[in-house]
Amino acid sequence: MAIKPRIENGTLKTAMKDEAQTGADQASNDMASVLGIGHTADARRWLNRWTVGGGVVAIVVLFVLVRALGGPPSATYRQAEVMKGAIIATVTATGTLQPVNTVDLGPEISGQIDKVFVDFNDRVTAGQVLAVMDKDNLNAKVLQSRASLVAAKARVEDAKATANESRVRGERIRELFKRGNSSKQELDSADATDARGRAALGSAEAQVAVAAATLSSDETSLAKAEIKAPINGIVLSRTVEPGQVVAATFQTPVLFKLAEDLTKMQLEIDVDEADIGHVQEKQHATFTVDAFQDRQFPAVITQVRFAPKTVDNVVTYQAVLEVDNAELLLRPGMTANATITTATRADATLIPNAALRFVPPMPEKNTPRRGLFGGPPDLGGGETPPQAKAGSTQKVWVLKDRQPQAVEIKVGITNGVSTEMLSGDLKPGDKVITAMEAPKP
Repeated sequence: MAIKPRIENGTLKTAMKDEAQTGADQASNDMASVLGIGHTADARRWLNRWTVGGGVVAIVVLFVLVRALGGPPSATYRQAEVMKGAIIATVTATGTLQPVNTVDLGPEISGQIDKVFVDFNDRVTAGQVLAVMDKDNLNAKVLQSRASLVAAKARVEDAKATANESRVRGERIRELFKRGNSSKQELDSADATDARGRAALGSAEAQVAVAAATLSSDETSLAKAEIKAPINGIVLSRTVEPGQVVAATFQTPVLFKLAEDLTKMQLEIDVDEADIGHVQEKQHATFTVDAFQDRQFPAVITQVRFAPKTVDNVVTYQAVLEVDNAELLLRPGMTANATITTATRADATLIPNAALRFVPPMPEKNTPRRGLFGGPPDLGGGETPPQAKAGSTQKVWVLKDRQPQAVEIKVGITNGVSTEMLSGDLKPGDKVITAMEAPKP
């Protein structure tokens, strides 16, 4: 139906609006006819719902296609500079402080302790009496042994007289036999008597030696009743009281423990088998103890022992360090944490250890894969590089044209944070990749 244009102001616009409304009503009637709905307003509401739903579906499909087919997000790399400076390689270990020389004292004989003359922390000198055991039985044995020795000596004199008499009588019988005034039987009897006299003298002299040895043994036991200090030092422990009975049988009981000189001590540390190859004699070290956590004490390695120690399948080797304890701050048995300086470089090219551990992920078939809903790309994973060892060749990565590129270097010592670069196509100021951040869409 055609609408004639009108000349009045606004009448043309009103006519066009009426025509549009008439067209919408006609479309609503057609939709109502298709859907079987008899009312025009209902048809209009259904049409609006379908339009909004279709728009939402179209937006979702478009978003999924953009995320699934869009380009991969760019990776971001963390970098650090190659620097010039000093580096110190160290090895850490734990151990205990001990006196340089300690002596455990105990009785060599069994008996009752009569007196004790020293206590903890007392200073003693070599030969000083620390304790005395009961001597009554020992004195009695000494007296008995002396009497036995005197009796043995008297028997020797008697045997000498008998032997001399037998010798003189034998000579007389022998002279008479030469003259024919004595029989052969008398001569043989005289010779036998002379021989028995000499044998009896020898036996008596041997008994004197036995008695003298017995006396010496008893006197030694009497002397051992006094427990004396063998060295100059200090009493670390005392485990005996007067009146206590001690038995020196298969194992000597320890009554006193002496330390020779606490101003000179030694630190015995257990070094892990992976680090023992770097530890040598005359290397310097520092250590701390819990009693003085804010102070470091110096030490020097004097011995690296070959004997292994295995505890819970962990193998360690013992190293001994010399410690100056002139201030007497350190005490035996303290636990120490030692740091041994194994190597130093005053002017070295330093690579961050994080750069040695970094390996860029390798994409599979050179095509990054993304999740359907825009997850991060699956770039794959690079292999973990081997642990850097002094003298080995390692790879570090630098950025060129926004892509990681490997650079081979030869490494030296490390301090756990940085590693010395012995050779390679890098110089101080160059940047190496230390990590890759998660890509952002």
